[in-house]
Amino acid sequence: MAEPPSKRRHSSDTEEDKTAEESSELPASFTHPISPPRKRVAHERKFIPSPIQLTTIWDYADELNVDAVSLHDLLGDPLIAECWEFNYLHDVDFLMNHFDEDTRSLVKVHIVHGFWKKDDLKRLSLEQQSAQYKNVTLHAAYMPEMFGTHHSKMLILFRHDDTAQVIIHTANMISKDWTNMANGIWQTPQLPLLTEAQKPSEADMSIGGGLRFKLDLLNYLKAYNTKRGICKSMVDRLEKYDFSAVRGALIASVPGRHDIHEDDPSKSLWGFAGIKHALRSVPVQPGGSDIVVQISSIATLGQTDTWLKRTLFDSLSPPSKTNSPKPKFKVIFPTPDEIRRSLDGYASGGSIHMKTQSPIQTKQLQYMKPILYHWANDCEDGILEQGNKFEAGRKRAAPHIKTYIRYNEGKTIDWALLTSANISKQAWGEPTKVPGEIRIASWEIGVLMWPELFADKAKMMPIFKSNMPTKESLDDQEDIVGLRMPYSLPLQKYGDDEVPWVATAKYTEPDWKGGVWE
Repeated sequence: MAEPPSKRRHSSDTEEDKTAEESSELPASFTHPISPPRKRVAHERKFIPSPIQLTTIWDYADELNVDAVSLHDLLGDPLIAECWEFNYLHDVDFLMNHFDEDTRSLVKVHIVHGFWKKDDLKRLSLEQQSAQYKNVTLHAAYMPEMFGTHHSKMLILFRHDDTAQVIIHTANMISKDWTNMANGIWQTPQLPLLTEAQKPSEADMSIGGGLRFKLDLLNYLKAYNTKRGICKSMVDRLEKYDFSAVRGALIASVPGRHDIHEDDPSKSLWGFAGIKHALRSVPVQPGGSDIVVQISSIATLGQTDTWLKRTLFDSLSPPSKTNSPKPKFKVIFPTPDEIRRSLDGYASGGSIHMKTQSPIQTKQLQYMKPILYHWANDCEDGILEQGNKFEAGRKRAAPHIKTYIRYNEGKTIDWALLTSANISKQAWGEPTKVPGEIRIASWEIGVLMWPELFADKAKMMPIFKSNMPTKESLDDQEDIVGLRMPYSLPLQKYGDDEVPWVATAKYTEPDWKGGVWE
């Protein structure tokens, strides 16, 4: 049994760290002699901070929470006037405690959930909690699919200074997810109101730009109004804001049956059709590549790998203009040993799901086993890949974050997706018998980003333990966009005898706290 992780309790609000400031320094500018004049001015490299941030880990020391974000960081601004909170699980008391204490009773809070059955215990608990707050309104999302969930995780904020903000993240709105589990956050800048002079042109609607993001976000929010006008007032208000500073493509799922063709530019594509369409606009480097899918849940996909490979993986790797070879796929998912050694021990495992008990699930494990990799990358039986070791500082925080990242020959990143969507047909959808139609069961939301969105000819690279890339990387002339990594590199493949964590199984070997899992 491995030793328990070292613990240090501290406030979830982290202070600025000098190492982050030092790593963000730009190279010294060149001096220009008066005579003779320089014929060529060297390009001054830009170092661009990670568009993804990690959430703070409660039991970690400050040096492992550099640039990390707490829920209070997101909601503690006394200027917040209205908050729309979209999620799967909600603790109303926990949510309300993170608003500014002087203004929390004045913030108009809207909670969007997916518990459509009126006798659902989770719905009844939500209603009981929210009844204590006069400023909280509950909204049940339109749920046309019986086996779907309202799994999206998003905050939309309106402030008294006439700015708005969209925050897409991976944590349920419960204490467990915001304390010792690894989660990720993407947020827009504070968005100003549009001026009358701003008229978008056709050229502004490219994928990855702010206007396209706004269109897709509004189309997503309008889908909640299919039966009842849940989000109508908020959509009408959000339409008046300027999204031009946003860099990223919205990748979302809306339950129901949808056309997978993108003939109408005013329509949005959902699920696997949406990511496939967006990735056609994303340049990828020539040469070999890996697409690493890191999730907290793997649903029952079928006894063959048809859906996994032909629907999901093919959508994540559309043909490239460089005629690069097909990428190799790797899936990061924790083992029982990694759950046992996590900060909360077995208690972390209740949020992490894969089943292997039925005959179909046993066959699924057989075809998934060759592509399964560790979360912590420090297990005794795992097979560590070649490469320099980089520690992300999250190996003992069990994963609830979901990332899909394409690496180019292990050095740079072609694109990255932060999303609520795990590996499941419910989340990504599946083709129906009707040609050109997709069926999706769940609500999901995420953001796709790539280096060229931030600077021409930029490179994106993995960075660890802070949000700023360092100087010791790549060509001197290239701008660098950092991507904050939730897991360490190189990856470690499952050993022959290793299996994934199964929350519905029984584990009698004690975790580091001495508990067992029944």
